[in-house]
Amino acid sequence: MQRPEHELIRQSWRVVSRSPLEHGTVLFARLFDLEPDLLPLFQYNCRQFSSVNDCLSSPEFLDHIRKVMVVIDAAVTNVEDLSSLEEYLAGLGKKHRLVGVKLSSFSVGTETVGESLLYMLEKCLGPAFTPATKAAWSQLYGAVVQAMSRGWDGE
Repeated sequence: MQRPEHELIRQSWRVVSRSPLEHGTVLFARLFDLEPDLLPLFQYNCRQFSSVNDCLSSPEFLDHIRKVMVVIDAAVTNVEDLSSLEEYLAGLGKKHRLVGVKLSSFSVGTETVGESLLYMLEKCLGPAFTPATKAAWSQLYGAVVQAMSRGWDGE
């Protein structure tokens, strides 16, 4: 990516990162709307969630949301050199594979995670979520997923 895209990502992330838990909850609510089959993958202490709201309000899941937002923050911080996160992101992909998340949830074409991220950004940023901002985030997301996909490949 070129410099202007990096700045668009950073500017928009500054707005989102003021309320990471709130915006992360929007992201996951959208994700569960798009792919309800993901809900059963989230279990804590062998407890299944009876509903999306039950999941989104549990302390354990709120901790997961915080972790996801930290990963996005790391990608934004390292946007000029995502290769510095290669091993970390591949490990993250492997963790997701081991708990039963399919790469197709992240991949282009059926990228419910990517769509949920863009949805959250649009809801948070409103008119500031321009086509250029969307394109920059889509490019960053694609690079992150490419690195994570190594974890599904079994290394």
